Amino acid sequence: MKKNINFKQTKSAGLAALLLLSGFANVYADELFPEDIFSTLKDSGQVAKFGAQILWQGEPVMLYNSITPDAKRLVVSSPKMASIYVFDTSTGIILAQIKVGKDSKGLKVSPNGKEVYVANEGAASISVVNLDSYEVVATIPVEDMPHNVRFSDDGKLAYVTLQGGAGLGVIDTQTRKVLNVIPTPGLFGAHNIDLSKDGKTAFIRDTSNNVGVMDLTSGKIKKIISVGQGHAGIDVIPNGKLVITGAIADDIVTVIDSKTLEVVKQIKVGFGPHGVRASKDSRWIYVVVTADDKLVVIDTKTLEVVKLFSLASFPFWLAVNGNP
Repeated sequence: MKKNINFKQTKSAGLAALLLLSGFANVYADELFPEDIFSTLKDSGQVAKFGAQILWQGEPVMLYNSITPDAKRLVVSSPKMASIYVFDTSTGIILAQIKVGKDSKGLKVSPNGKEVYVANEGAASISVVNLDSYEVVATIPVEDMPHNVRFSDDGKLAYVTLQGGAGLGVIDTQTRKVLNVIPTPGLFGAHNIDLSKDGKTAFIRDTSNNVGVMDLTSGKIKKIISVGQGHAGIDVIPNGKLVITGAIADDIVTVIDSKTLEVVKQIKVGFGPHGVRASKDSRWIYVVVTADDKLVVIDTKTLEVVKLFSLASFPFWLAVNGNP
């Protein structure tokens, strides 16, 4: 069942001041979403589609999500159901439920759109699901607590964060075997990951307050960057210039220059920012704020908050077409 999202602006005094200072308080919703974006709502078991401004009813604990390259299907994990769900992005209809492994968390659709890799945190495995047959075609054993996945742009490798402490797993997607496990000294549980525009550097967010910058050629950590408290998502925006991460136990989003590896700014967004994603054209940064139940939009030109949208029931993760 679909119903309208409440897009009333959040009445937070501090953030209202930010909106006024930014000069963008009158930016219209349709300007902010050049393509549809999708937010999971963990507690209500729903998915919010921004752009169309509707809610889809899903299943219990809608957590991580990933969109197919053609933008026609959205894949969402549910650790409670040990399953993933495939939604039709035009109708919100669930096309399939596929049982995977225990405590299924992060997932990613492959660059060719044919498979999705699902990190089964409670089973120490990766489920490989075929998106034509909607069947698990392989189960890859990995080290403890795999949490999320990021493919290389050519799809030949899948990088898996191993939150149990082993570091970063590297999977050959042709053989479906682990090639290597790279230690991540200085990080406390590799949690989420994104890659630089050239694919040579991994930015790894841990469960504490750090981002590790890893040279994927040497396997060495080049720098540990201090960010907000608690785990969060991380995103290298599509033009490659900025790296964004949240902080679920804090109220800030940290913006890092991808070349200098220096913190450019920390932006107050409300308590509990977790999922972060930039628009395909790198114009906007979207942040879902778990405790304050909202989606925040940041202008990448000014690095100011320009709009707040109210959501409900623990918004958790974001999927944006063109920004895997």
